[in-house]
Amino acid sequence: MILSSEADFTARAERHRRELHVHCYRMMGNFEEAEDLVQETFLRAWRNRSELTRDDWLRAWLYKIATNACLDAIKMRKRRVPSMATSAEVSWLQPYPDTLLPAEEEPESALFARETIELTFLVVIQQLPPRQRAVLILRDVLDWPAADVAELLEIGVAAVNSALQRARETMRKALPQDRREDWRSPAVDAAERELLALFIDAHERGDAEAALAAISDDIRVTMPPQPLLFQGREAIAGLMATAFEEMEGEWRLLPTRANRMPTAASYYRASGDDTFRAFKLDVIRVQDGLIAEITTFGSSLFEAFGLPATYPG
Repeated sequence: MILSSEADFTARAERHRRELHVHCYRMMGNFEEAEDLVQETFLRAWRNRSELTRDDWLRAWLYKIATNACLDAIKMRKRRVPSMATSAEVSWLQPYPDTLLPAEEEPESALFARETIELTFLVVIQQLPPRQRAVLILRDVLDWPAADVAELLEIGVAAVNSALQRARETMRKALPQDRREDWRSPAVDAAERELLALFIDAHERGDAEAALAAISDDIRVTMPPQPLLFQGREAIAGLMATAFEEMEGEWRLLPTRANRMPTAASYYRASGDDTFRAFKLDVIRVQDGLIAEITTFGSSLFEAFGLPATYPG
């Protein structure tokens, strides 16, 4: 590949930044680590630019470098998911801002389909061995031919097919019942937006009864990186009592989206303070018209979501 300068190389590589970032995010389940690994990918690519002999191989070559960088990172971190019961076991999980994804009507949006970036999917693939995870993403998400995946991972086609078969079987067993045969997940619809609005209104008013009316009987709440799991109405009622009664302050919430899912950004003003400060993100999964799961994250990614550090109202 003939390059006039590092700036020329960077300009060509940058065209693939968004998809490489999401690829690393799927592999790692962590937004900040994905950012670091994309930078590592570009550094490795520049250092080894002499290996690339054709312009039309650039995208595949960058994917190879990014995938290997992720595999190296996973090996270094020695991460293991014990039983894959819930996201409480994936302490490194972080949400992905929809503001960094293409609009769902854009041609390239198929690479970022909701069913392959939802937290449910991200949590489940974290239990796959790293190479199986890479094979599943490359084959079933990016739709690469087996021969291309084999070349990227430097293994045989038979090994790719075997890894894919094992990964698919794990996915069928681990995904929720309504996803086991068909991973497709519809775009956020009006009912989900209404539930999010109800969730926001109930929390701002401190109305536990209204909030409980919007949740399913077997609702599940997790709070990565804390290994906490709250399941069922009784457990959630206790959480709400803490949020609405024991915390002597006020809440303000803004609607947003993460992982193609409805999300509420919460700001809290403590008693005696005059400012509502960024507090948490609640990513909501809706099933059968009710909130079935809430994954709560801290405020560290508010800036990545384009959200202010203090409530703008």
